[in-house]
Amino acid sequence: MTVTPVVAAITTLCASLALSGVIDGLRWWGYAGVAVTVVTATGLGLRAIRTPVFLVGLAQLFALLCLLVSLFTDNGILGLLPGPAALAELGGVLENSIEVVRTGVPPVPAGQAVLCLVVIAIGLVAVLVDTLAVSAGTPAACGLVLLCVYAVPASLADEMLPWWAFVLGALSFAALLAVDGTHRHQMWRNRPTVQGTNGGLGGPAALVSGAVAVALFAGATVTVIGTVGQLPGGSGGNGQGGFGLNPFTSLRGMLDQDVNMELFRVRNMDDDDARYLRAMTLSVYDTNGGWKLENERELPSGDPVDEPLKFPPGYEGPQSRDTTAVTIEPINFEDHWAVLPGVPVQLRGLPDDMRYDVTSGMVYGEDSRKLATYTVNADLNAPTTEELSADGNFGQTAQIPDIYTGSEGISEDVTKLAQTLTGDKNTTLEKVRAIKDYFLPTNGFKYDTQTAVGSDESGLEDFLFDSKSGFCEQYASAMGILLRAAGIPSRLAMGYTAGYQSGDYRTITTQNAHAWVEVFFPSSGWITFDPTPLSDGTTWNPPYASDTGPISSPSDDPEPTQSSAPPTTASAPSTTAAGDGGPDNQAGPGNADGSGPAPWLWVLIGLAVASAVGLTVAGATSGNRPRRRGMLLPLAMGAWGLVLVFAAAVVSWWLAVLAVVLLAAGAPGLIRERRRLSHRHEIHGGGPTAATSAWSELLAESRDRGIEVGSTETVRAAARRMAREHSLDDGGKRALRTVVSEVERSWYGGADQPTTTLAPAFDELIHDLRQNSPLGWRARLLPRSVLRRP
Repeated sequence: MTVTPVVAAITTLCASLALSGVIDGLRWWGYAGVAVTVVTATGLGLRAIRTPVFLVGLAQLFALLCLLVSLFTDNGILGLLPGPAALAELGGVLENSIEVVRTGVPPVPAGQAVLCLVVIAIGLVAVLVDTLAVSAGTPAACGLVLLCVYAVPASLADEMLPWWAFVLGALSFAALLAVDGTHRHQMWRNRPTVQGTNGGLGGPAALVSGAVAVALFAGATVTVIGTVGQLPGGSGGNGQGGFGLNPFTSLRGMLDQDVNMELFRVRNMDDDDARYLRAMTLSVYDTNGGWKLENERELPSGDPVDEPLKFPPGYEGPQSRDTTAVTIEPINFEDHWAVLPGVPVQLRGLPDDMRYDVTSGMVYGEDSRKLATYTVNADLNAPTTEELSADGNFGQTAQIPDIYTGSEGISEDVTKLAQTLTGDKNTTLEKVRAIKDYFLPTNGFKYDTQTAVGSDESGLEDFLFDSKSGFCEQYASAMGILLRAAGIPSRLAMGYTAGYQSGDYRTITTQNAHAWVEVFFPSSGWITFDPTPLSDGTTWNPPYASDTGPISSPSDDPEPTQSSAPPTTASAPSTTAAGDGGPDNQAGPGNADGSGPAPWLWVLIGLAVASAVGLTVAGATSGNRPRRRGMLLPLAMGAWGLVLVFAAAVVSWWLAVLAVVLLAAGAPGLIRERRRLSHRHEIHGGGPTAATSAWSELLAESRDRGIEVGSTETVRAAARRMAREHSLDDGGKRALRTVVSEVERSWYGGADQPTTTLAPAFDELIHDLRQNSPLGWRARLLPRSVLRRP
């Protein structure tokens, strides 16, 4: 019976949607889909060769472990099998996962730690559901396991879980019971039934449907179970503001919560002296979890806060400069840390057990607490451009630990970008400015708190090269790793902006939670640089951080040519191979934003799809009731195929694996899709190669439809022939004329940047082309633009 394991897998995936109440976005669901795929495919294969039941379960667990090694470690044997180094690395990821669960504020971002936990949890649930539904033949018992999937997020979320997660879970569970009932009915169809019963599918479906109706009614009216009381309109309480030991999770929670809660009242810091309030600094960059404390389990020993404070490295004291006595009154702030403005010189009013660590610049205590009003004598003066420029071009310095220049794990693409941005700069200040200016909105970056991108390696690369959309977590994290890649000592600071003046004090709220970058200069110490363009206007951008020079960009200008074929300069799009390096060519066939899955994942998905198709054909043509199986199996396999496609679109991991023979048949189509997404990314990026990429893609679309454009044809002549051969309508012709105009401006007019009309015109043209001249399946699988090069 092949229907039951497939429907059981779909049921597990539908139930896992309950986690959407505690995990941000749906990227994690793709990882869950891959985990369930591996477990189900392993079970199907082993049962086909009559493997004992207990060995099937053990093999599924081992396959799940191999998946964890391949996804979350770099030290697996052959990239897949667990070894001592891989297990140790996986243990580190799990430690981060536990910390996220302990301190995270739902919904937590889908970082590496959370994704690892999702794969483990949903993978184990898939093993249990598969064992109960298939091996034990008791699918009704799966309800207890699936109930746990709902109970965990319900106990963690402050808001109600989405209603559609309950509906989809109930419907899929009813389908599982119905499929099992059909199977049993087939086996016992000759057995006499009690008068008045039909023994069909209505029993399980009606039972589950009635239970769902009762549960929804009770949840909407009378139940007090859960964190918000009722399904619709419940409201959860907000915790106290603070960063805890998992700062980025808490930062996102403060920025995303509905209620803007006042945390501090700060006095004696007017607009001219308004500075960020630093709570903590992060010195270590972990590719799996992003920036973190040097030691999350044990805080540094530090010095008593009631003693004269040591001056931080590079800072020689206020000397002739004035200090300011800033009074901070915590209102709803409860944390391990005490926030500090500027460079602290003296502290008054803090508990005796709190400590000050001069290296990290943090004041902290062992326990989280609400502090009484305290005073910080601080140096709020900013260095001048001349003072910072006088330090020249420096790298690591003996004044600070080596940890502040550590660049382990930073990818080659990020390193190349850092070198491109800073290669022609003479001083460290110029390099820092160039990296900071890369994040300007004119380079396509956009501030948005509603983003699923995390601060681990894959999330930051997506932010740097593809989506360019995020909030201070992404901006500060990305600038920090670019500085480290350029050999510049840096760290991340977490705290709050200066808020707004309200009477005789400044009010600081949860919406002022912020992250920024601090760069070390030997003559001045740790200096603030903030790349985030805050939408509320509270960004502190002192004169030394501003650059009046041109914005650095890693792109070169294309050279014009007089042929209708694309220019062949270094900036023209590469059409020689689908696997060329560089950030813009990392798009996978599943994502329009360029953050596609790794090649090994395509192999896994191809094998799963091929197995599913084979099982569907075998199931539909065997047994005593082939027609009924022929109706059930295509539906189950169709739904499973959608899961696989979705998983391929959202999962993004780099793991070099040799291509296999099974993937060869689909390779031309995948290569074509890869080029198409790369071109589209460049077009919508609006860079110097946008017009060239648009024309290259248009030529490829025509070639796939059997229309060859010769290299001797002019752009206008080629465009007229395309309009005629592809039967473009009036809208498509207008869009084509716009694209041609942009191409001519770029090639012959020397225009460096396209106008804003190029991207929408290109999209309209491609839509019209596909509508009036659609591609057949053969052209999709074996595109001429890949197989027949001009």
